Parts: sequence; C-alpha cells; structure tokens
Amino acid sequence: MTPDELAALNKSSHDAKWWLGKVGTIVGMAFIVIYCLLPFYWMLISSFRLPTMGQSTDYWPSPASIENYTGVFSEQNNFLRAILNSVVISVTTTVLTLIFGIVGAYALARLRFAAKGLVLSLIIGASMFPGVTLLVPLFKMFTGTYDWFPNWLNTYQAAIIPSLSFGLPLAVWNLTAFFRQLPVELEQAAMVDGCTPGEAFRKVILPLAAPGVFTTAILTFIAVWNEYMIALSFLQSRDMKTATVALSQFTGNLGYNIPYGSIMAAGVITTIPLLILVLFFQRRIVAGLTAGGVK
Repeated sequence: MTPDELAALNKSSHDAKWWLGKVGTIVGMAFIVIYCLLPFYWMLISSFRLPTMGQSTDYWPSPASIENYTGVFSEQNNFLRAILNSVVISVTTTVLTLIFGIVGAYALARLRFAAKGLVLSLIIGASMFPGVTLLVPLFKMFTGTYDWFPNWLNTYQAAIIPSLSFGLPLAVWNLTAFFRQLPVELEQAAMVDGCTPGEAFRKVILPLAAPGVFTTAILTFIAVWNEYMIALSFLQSRDMKTATVALSQFTGNLGYNIPYGSIMAAGVITTIPLLILVLFFQRRIVAGLTAGGVK
C-alpha cells in the first residue's frame, strides 16, 4: 500500500469516527431533552382535556378545553391566594438568603482566621440534616410550647425561617468560592482611588460577582417555591397554604374525586414562573455555574 493510499485510509477512518461521535452526541442530547420534557408535555396536554377525561392516555387532547384551568381558580380551591403566599415566602427567603449569604461569604473569602476551614465545614454540614428530622422540634417551637418562643403557626415566618436555614449554607458555600476567585487587588485599587471598603465592595466586587449571585438567587427561589414538607407542617390555615400544598389538596371542579385534569393545570401554572426565570436569566445561570471551572 502506497503512502497516499495509507493516508487516505487514515483520513477515511478519522472521518468515520468523527461522524459517529457527532451522531452519538446528537442522539444522546435528543434523549436527554425528550426525557426531561416528556413529563411536562404530558402534564400540559392533560391540563387541556375535559375534566371527565382525566385518565385519558391520548397523546393530544380531543377536544381541547380550559375547564380545568377555570376549576383551579374556583373559590373552593383558593389557589390564587396560595400562589400569592408562595410568592411572598419565596421572594422574602431569597432576598434574606442573598443578604446574609453575600455578607458571610465575603467575610469567609477575605478574612484570615485559624478556624476558617472548620467554619465552612460546619456551614455545609448544617445543610446535610434531613429536613424531616427537624420538623418535630420546629413544630414544638412554632406552636408556642416554650414560653420563650412566640406562636408562629400559620404565619409567613414559620416557612421563611426554616427555608432560610436550609438555603443559606449552600448560598454561603457557593458565593465563598465565587468571591475567592476575584482578585483582592481590585478592591485595593478602588480604595486607592478614594473608595471606602464598603464602596469598593458595592461598586466593584458585587457587580463582578453578579453571575454567582443570580445563580444562587434562582436556585434558592426554585427550592423554596417547590418546598412542600415545611409548608404542609406549619401553614395549615386555608388562607396560608402555599401553591404546592393547595395543589395536593384541592378538589378541582368535580367534587371530591381525584381531579387529575385540574391538578395538571395547577402544575402547569406553578411551573410557568420557574420557566420564565430560567429562560430570562439562563446566561447568568450558566456563567455562575461554570465560574471557577477554568483558571
């Protein structure tokens, strides 16, 4: 075999491997996309079926109907109030998590002290306790069992404080790693130009840390928005239930049977805000998740 023929054979083999890898990548990506979107697609088409066709297995609603959506917002379900409660709890928890998380993470990233590693380990370890193990002591506290603690049952703070304690460790850990990669010389240069340490942090460091802050905020918001166990335990009043709890308990527009179509419609409604957030901030999310991966 001549050198030219050998080179042509090697090139053909290389091209075949390249195309095989390309096709394999496309097939793998398609499988992941279908696997992730198929449940949402089924939820969406089920929400547009007639209420009497909740157990239908057709791949397309025939005929299409919006009765399930009108049933979701009926007075007996009080779902609009539940969505408002979820918004208040999720936004408040996210804002408080960012305030405390940014301050704590910046201090851990910049200050030098002997027990820094231990403090970080304790912070991340606090998030590893199963939430169900904390329900009983929290319930005893929030129901006024102890004279030194007020009765918080059926109040916003009964859901915000536990959610904050679960979300704050991850926020501190994530933001600490993000602040560490920002050179301290940026702050020093700003202070040379006349900024105070607080102004240097606010005007220089915080804007550069925006991807990490946005990522932490969105992940916290999604976690609190989808939270069920704490809200079910501490928000038992009809007017204080969150969307996830109300979704699991309302009867739809068919009485006391299982309203599959209305539950699917409520699931679509509670998913839309998360989709909007992720699509609107997807660039910042990707930047925040990949920050620090390449030096």
